Amino acid sequence: MTGSVGRREVGTPETQSANRSWWDGEAADYYAEHGAFLGDEEFVWGPEGWTEEQLGLLSATSDQVILEIGAGAGQCARWLTREVGARVVASDLSAGMLAVGRDVSERTGVAPPLLQCDALTLPFGDAVFDTVYTAYGVVPFVADSAAVLREVSRVLRPGGRFVFSTTHPVRWAFPDDPGEGGLVARHGYFDRTPYVESDGSGRATYVEHHRTLGDRVREVVAAGLVLEDLVEPEWPADNTATWGGWSPLRGAILPGTAIFVCHKPAS
Repeated sequence: MTGSVGRREVGTPETQSANRSWWDGEAADYYAEHGAFLGDEEFVWGPEGWTEEQLGLLSATSDQVILEIGAGAGQCARWLTREVGARVVASDLSAGMLAVGRDVSERTGVAPPLLQCDALTLPFGDAVFDTVYTAYGVVPFVADSAAVLREVSRVLRPGGRFVFSTTHPVRWAFPDDPGEGGLVARHGYFDRTPYVESDGSGRATYVEHHRTLGDRVREVVAAGLVLEDLVEPEWPADNTATWGGWSPLRGAILPGTAIFVCHKPAS
């Protein structure tokens, strides 16, 4: 029996099970394919290649306590540990990704704490972090991203910062094709039906959820956060890499990434 790719409704338990298993199984191959681009101790916000060193979106300082959700192998947390001197906890749902992260930490000698947990139920008290962030982690891989933002707001201290990058919602309307075929809209931007890969028995093995720009803004506001900026990074001329559906061809025409810069009010 062969698998299938399509769109159907998928709730939290099925999404969580599918994506945890997928990232566990793909962790080593994912690192082998993308590790050189991401670096072992670099902070890359997305396939365009823009880094935190270039953009400075976190405004992180050495006296801060910071949480990364959807950390993967913890590359971003290592950069903050090494370059800023902040205390960073890197968390992820996937034990496989964190295992790769432990190997990288041992090799580099930069070893922020790595924690397996679900961002829907963060194992921390209220108002304990100065900053929370994720670079393409968690947000598109959960059925209830609004609940993730509420959890982030809960663990943030007043005045704290939350920055997250994710696939730009406009991309949902276009095929995941780095060539000419990816320049023609094929799907409804307002169709929020999840993208699902399934095995031969119909069991979901990978899931992504779509929200419009308006949905994302409403989730930020509903979580009690303030949206400071929405960064839509342009494709740099010196980035000739293709990553899945991202490419210089498409990057010159369509936005690929959206970075939401938010804070929790101080009072």
